[in-house]
Amino acid sequence: MNVEVADVVEPRAPAAPETAPSTETMIEELPHRRRKRLKQETIETTAVTTPPLSEPLIPPDASSRLSTLSSSLPPGSLRRLFTAYLALSKPRLSFLIVLTTTSAYSLYPVPALLLPSTTASPSLSTLTLLFLTTGTALSTASANALNMLMEPEHDAKMSRTRNRPIVKGLIGKRGALAFAGLTGLAGLGALYYGVNPTVAFLSGLNIFLYAGVYTPMKRLSAVNTWVGAIVGGIPPLMGWAAAAGQSATGNGGWQELLFGEGSVGGWLFAGLLFAWQFPHFNALSWPIREEYKNAGYRMLVWTNPRLNGRVAVRYSLLLFPICVSMWWFGVTDQGFLVTSSVVNAWIVREAWNFWRKEGQKGSARGLFWASIWHLPVVMVLAMVHKKGLWEGMWKSVMGEEDIRNQEDDLLEEEDHLLDDEERRASRPTPHTL
Repeated sequence: MNVEVADVVEPRAPAAPETAPSTETMIEELPHRRRKRLKQETIETTAVTTPPLSEPLIPPDASSRLSTLSSSLPPGSLRRLFTAYLALSKPRLSFLIVLTTTSAYSLYPVPALLLPSTTASPSLSTLTLLFLTTGTALSTASANALNMLMEPEHDAKMSRTRNRPIVKGLIGKRGALAFAGLTGLAGLGALYYGVNPTVAFLSGLNIFLYAGVYTPMKRLSAVNTWVGAIVGGIPPLMGWAAAAGQSATGNGGWQELLFGEGSVGGWLFAGLLFAWQFPHFNALSWPIREEYKNAGYRMLVWTNPRLNGRVAVRYSLLLFPICVSMWWFGVTDQGFLVTSSVVNAWIVREAWNFWRKEGQKGSARGLFWASIWHLPVVMVLAMVHKKGLWEGMWKSVMGEEDIRNQEDDLLEEEDHLLDDEERRASRPTPHTL
């Protein structure tokens, strides 16, 4: 139950004595004019007593909106229950994590022995991708549910989170714990048996880091942002390890999948997600910095505002060498150097303005929207510029593989003919009598 009334209601100053309106004025003022006058007085009073905000508050998150929808549905209905538990899973965040995981899976360079031109089967297993997507979504829902379960009293103090399902009483703590346990076990089981044990371990580690380390650390130290960035960087590493497990030449253990030949691409993708989160979150937290402070969350945005801006600039600049390395190590082609640099330059410029203007004059909003667009654009560009993708498509369209196969057949037939002629020439010629 929310008992924050005492914190919200402020003592009012004694009202100044007002002159009672005359009887003639009350009789002459029509009801609709009186309502209009009172409404205008309320607006003017609010404008005087409420200080203007330098930045508009960000809207409620998806969980809060789903909780509001759930509370408006008939009690006891399946739709109300489904919507409440969907809100508990933080669907938008879960979708982003699944997207980064599957993007890394698709970026994995397929060995030559698994290319479709060599075998009749697809290059990577669709069934493995299905288990990876389902297991990641369920594991993420478990971590998010545990996160909400641990801090409902603090979520109630912030405008973005005060409508979450546990805060509003749509789901009890036992129900949330059961949901987290079931989704966690199902997700880890799908990853263990449907993908490989290494990916399941990484997912379990992420649940522990998010719910067991990041969530309580938010009230202790601003270092929590770095822990949260590690959590965001693990999913692409999961996707890379899932793809690597299908072409492992050894026993397919964690040493081979995470530190073997070709594993650098997964770490680079993880580094990209790690670095991206700082300009994104530092800008997102700026408009609600006072709410974070009042709720007791130690975020860099209010503990050290200047450092908050510098950190956003530093990690925005780090995106450049990460993208260059993705080309250098053969994950993408040379075109990615140009296209990714344009997008990276955009977010660096917005981060620079954010630091220089200290979040004012719309700079926080500019950086926030730049980060929102930056990540999906870079991931799409990386997939478009995947090493060897366009070369394979060009050969397929132009029929170069067919021409090469025909040339090989002709050469092989010519070799057979030459061998036959040599054998006939080496036979002894019968003497005529």
